[in-house]
Amino acid sequence: MFEGLFQPMHLLVIFGIALLVFGPKKLPELGKGIGEGIRGFKSAMKADEDKASDTKTLTAGDQS
Repeated sequence: MFEGLFQPMHLLVIFGIALLVFGPKKLPELGKGIGEGIRGFKSAMKADEDKASDTKTLTAGDQS
């Protein structure tokens, strides 16, 4: 269903539509907000994985 979605021509069309909708002044702010959101999501996922790893280590240490 989404096989050819991220081809260069499709990305240019999406960028053009975003430029028309948000305007050239809002587009950098929008990109910055999306980037910060992705970074926050990744750091939260990493923190969750670290917490789960610490919990497994603690429970494994209690069994021996």
